Amino acid sequence: MSQTVPPAFEPKKSSGFKKFLRRTLVVLFILLAVFLWWRYYFVFGEGVKSGELNYLVKKGNIFKTYEGKLIQTGFRSKAVGTIQSYEFEFSVVSDSIANLLMNNSGSYFDLHYKEYKNALPWRGYSKYIVDEVIAMKPVER
Repeated sequence: MSQTVPPAFEPKKSSGFKKFLRRTLVVLFILLAVFLWWRYYFVFGEGVKSGELNYLVKKGNIFKTYEGKLIQTGFRSKAVGTIQSYEFEFSVVSDSIANLLMNNSGSYFDLHYKEYKNALPWRGYSKYIVDEVIAMKPVER
């Protein structure tokens, strides 16, 4: 005696359209994740900037971040006898680095930074993030 399974209890087969839709959504999700990582978390460049720390402040409406400005001097300008200065605006994520910079404002710093393609609100207003203080010395006037 063979036992037959009633039609109501047979496993349902997925339609071809549902499989296509699931695969398409998975691929779109992966593409979106890769795009967001590349746009906001991929380190585009790294380097060192040197100059006199003009200011470092903690500000923000929702996300309080450290924002600073480094004045680089010594670049030659097109006019003879003048010096053109360059400002490097950056953000700092680490509280310890921010405290070191704030306590020594006006000193000459060598700062290591990472450059991202875009800024994130909780990381700072700038796409340049200082992650290390390489050297610090007082400015001689």
